[in-house]
Amino acid sequence: MSQTKPRTPSTPHRQSQGGKDFRKRVQRSKQQTDAPAPQPATRPRAGNPSAEPGLVLKADRDKSLLRRHPWIFSGAVECIDGAPASGDTVAVRDASGKFLAWAAYNADSQITARVWSWNEKDLIDKTFFRNRIAGALKARRSLGLGRDSNGMRLVHGESDGLPGLIVDKYGGVLVMQLGSAGPEHWRDTLADILQELCSPVCIYERSDSDGRELEGLPVRSGVLRGALPDKVEVTEHGILFAVDVAAGQKTGFYLDQRDNRALTGTLATDRDVLNCFCYTGGFSLYALRGDAKSVLSIDSSQEALHLAQANVELNGLDASRAEWQCADVFEALRKLRDQNRKFDLIVLDPPKFAPTAAFAEKASRAYKDINLLGFKLLRPGGLLFTYSCSGGISDDLFQKIIAGAALDAGVDAQIVKKLHAAADHPVLLSFPEGAYLKGLVLRVA
Repeated sequence: MSQTKPRTPSTPHRQSQGGKDFRKRVQRSKQQTDAPAPQPATRPRAGNPSAEPGLVLKADRDKSLLRRHPWIFSGAVECIDGAPASGDTVAVRDASGKFLAWAAYNADSQITARVWSWNEKDLIDKTFFRNRIAGALKARRSLGLGRDSNGMRLVHGESDGLPGLIVDKYGGVLVMQLGSAGPEHWRDTLADILQELCSPVCIYERSDSDGRELEGLPVRSGVLRGALPDKVEVTEHGILFAVDVAAGQKTGFYLDQRDNRALTGTLATDRDVLNCFCYTGGFSLYALRGDAKSVLSIDSSQEALHLAQANVELNGLDASRAEWQCADVFEALRKLRDQNRKFDLIVLDPPKFAPTAAFAEKASRAYKDINLLGFKLLRPGGLLFTYSCSGGISDDLFQKIIAGAALDAGVDAQIVKKLHAAADHPVLLSFPEGAYLKGLVLRVA
């Protein structure tokens, strides 16, 4: 997936895009649809101004916290004691005064607080954050996640007990993204800890996600520690990718698709492959290395396609089997259909069509549209790799959308495999929102 500049701020996961394809459709829909726009946070009433800063929840509004969900919405808060500033740590108590959690407060967000810890004895300080980050690093080492790549997500927000904090590693460069008021408050401390534990040549901040606007935080990016090398590259399963840390999507690359790209490579042999929303060519390079007969890659950003072609050259792959097309993917798919082009393997990895459930209906139509076209372009026995990174689209809904597309295309399709993000993007059981990426490998009978 890619975008043209000016770059629309990203989320800590995948961003919706701001130029072509569904991007303009999303912009128009915000003006034309009755889907609710984000509303200012409802401010709970003031409590005891002389008390220690804290939140008191309404009666029977503590159930999600008791299930260890880390978000506290403004509507669940009865009153706010003291005078906490955004980013401050506050105690969260139920209506009877019982301690529930320590959380980062934000007066400007509908999510009034995000939980740091459920243990009343914890002190939220530099040692706390050092232990949490060290624990995240240890977990990835214990799973051997660095064996096949020097690129990895080191900290995955709520799932690593650090809400709003994303840290990605690209060789010797770390990219830190702060998506909420809590990590924003501890910004320099977190950078110091990462420098101490990881010894990177550079820590680059990409706090430019659209979520920051909802948090009342300004967009910010730039070098935090060290110096950014002229070239940043990441090796993944033996394939080398150039990474644009400063201006690329997300934090520069889509680490979450690492294992799914590798799977595509193993199934591409002697197939004609179509890769849509290809960005810098991730799936395309794996298909070429996997001896695909041909690979057509489509994206709306010429800049991304130039980098993709450079990546082909960087890896010494056969460029004669690669075709690149700068186009609106929706329009390009229709033209391919009209030309009666056929493929044996198609990858649909679009931008985030539904950032929230409010956009699910319109996003569903977009997902159905591209998948319907994808099915029509597949030869019998062909494979469709289709993805959604939209938080507003559940796994069940996504599967229903694809089933509807197959029905309208007049094909029988089998689910060969269900796909998710790589293991360095863990999902906390009590925080299902962390499972944003979902995918299906389908075979047309």
